[in-house]
Amino acid sequence: MTDELKKGDKIEWKSSQGEIKGTVKKKLTEPMEIKGHHVAASKDNPEYLVESDKTGKEAAHKPESLKKTDKK
Repeated sequence: MTDELKKGDKIEWKSSQGEIKGTVKKKLTEPMEIKGHHVAASKDNPEYLVESDKTGKEAAHKPESLKKTDKK
């Protein structure tokens, strides 16, 4: 993932269930807890909060695991 992602971007990522499509909700630049999981994000090591199109569930992912799609 080379382009910077922004809120509303359509993305996809791989999971144990296959390829998932979703939307970027926001860029995370500080440590936080999401559903009981620690996210070690920082300004130098950001992660993205994404929402699955299929389930509506949110999760944090590292930029290199996300692929921007052309669909908006």
